Amino acid sequence: MAKPNYSYEKRQRELAKKQKKQDKERRKSEGSAPGTPESGADQEAQPQDAPPPAPPPA
Repeated sequence: MAKPNYSYEKRQRELAKKQKKQDKERRKSEGSAPGTPESGADQEAQPQDAPPPAPPPA
């Protein structure tokens, strides 16, 4: 059985955290621009790639 590569996993977590922080800073800077809505909660609630929720069965 292969030995787990913990340094690779740690690096991936660090990269994900760095990307998330950059996205947050970018959204924050875009939201502070005049004339833009400051509420980004609606966009975060549903990702763009997700299909719309299915209607309940009748």
